[in-house]
Amino acid sequence: MSSSHKHLNKKVMAIVLAGGAGSRLKDLTQWRAKPAVPFGGKYRIIDFALSNCVNSGIRKILVLTQYKSHSLIRHLQRAWSFMRYEADEFVEIVPAQQRVSKEWYEGTADAIHQNLDIIRQRKPEYILILGGDHIYTMDYEKMLAAHVESGAEVTVGCIEVPRMEATGFGVMSVDGDMNITKFTEKPADPESVPGKPDLALASMGIYIFSTEFLARKLDDDRNDPSSSRDFGKDIIPSSIGNAKVIAYPFVNEQTGEPDYWRDVGTVESYWKANMELCAIESELNLYDRDWPIWTYQAQMPSAKFVFDDKGRRGEAIDSLVASGCIVSGARVKRSVIFSGCHLHSHSLIKDSVILPNVEIARNCRITKAIIDKGVRIPEGTVIGENRADDEKRFYVDEHGISLVTPGMLGQTIHVRDE
Repeated sequence: MSSSHKHLNKKVMAIVLAGGAGSRLKDLTQWRAKPAVPFGGKYRIIDFALSNCVNSGIRKILVLTQYKSHSLIRHLQRAWSFMRYEADEFVEIVPAQQRVSKEWYEGTADAIHQNLDIIRQRKPEYILILGGDHIYTMDYEKMLAAHVESGAEVTVGCIEVPRMEATGFGVMSVDGDMNITKFTEKPADPESVPGKPDLALASMGIYIFSTEFLARKLDDDRNDPSSSRDFGKDIIPSSIGNAKVIAYPFVNEQTGEPDYWRDVGTVESYWKANMELCAIESELNLYDRDWPIWTYQAQMPSAKFVFDDKGRRGEAIDSLVASGCIVSGARVKRSVIFSGCHLHSHSLIKDSVILPNVEIARNCRITKAIIDKGVRIPEGTVIGENRADDEKRFYVDEHGISLVTPGMLGQTIHVRDE
């Protein structure tokens, strides 16, 4: 980074959009917002965007909440209250509060518009807008430098994805200088990257705006009765041709290939992203001391593995096991076990994601499942071997992944820590 851009991170405010319901995650978001869903053994999904901010030197952060935000707000208070406000560092929680009308947030653009007064009080030169529901590590300061050097009013973070997987994203076309010439939200037939017919350039939901340009666009959008108040559908497309809008490709600096980025918005993608962490060398390196992922973690003892008898051996293979767990004569294979779980003798758990404080009784067999926080699996339960039986009790997606929540087993859910 050139010396002229040395202090750019002091001139930017990050705004994390964390109000999404995450309905495609089914019952995982019945009592929590999508950014609050646990991930990777000890984190919440939102921790990745916030850690990227802090590691990038960006420490003025607003988190906009709306849908079932209690557990998200509680997590933010516990995990992200270490900022020094007197040093102009903060993670401020901004609930939907009908600041400019009697309506709740009507879309991503409206969420920002309703809080323009808060933004203007801080006088940032640039606004970094992030989703709170993706898993990745990224240095935003490099993207900010590219925005400033290009003279753009808008910069959109993008990544190459298989063309027909891009139907759920904003897809852009660019010229040779990475100027965006077209932007289509969730197209049925995504346009391919020139020279790469099987790939499309998808928006990561990461935007950098020059502040005054953003304010004008949001005011104009608010006065447009036909607008859906959305960045991907309205703000970005209407800026193209009227302002300089560039794409910032997210690539690995060593290989030039697209870097690790996962949208964990479905049961299958959430399960798969957790399973990828069990690889010998995962694409997402949670052990990188130069780019730590910050979170709240309760003070718990180390994970414990007990019994070494034939057929009753406490062991975990190709798995992540968080602190506070007791693997008591159970076998774990290719699974992610979150904190505070107790797995009892003669049980087998494989290819599964077990969220915090789950207890799995004796003689259970669990395969290709997601077990929600606080579930008590009764003795002798079998999951993942007979789809018809599973569908009678649980949610089973088209890929055969079973999602189990306390309510599905008749267990009280309102008293559990969501």
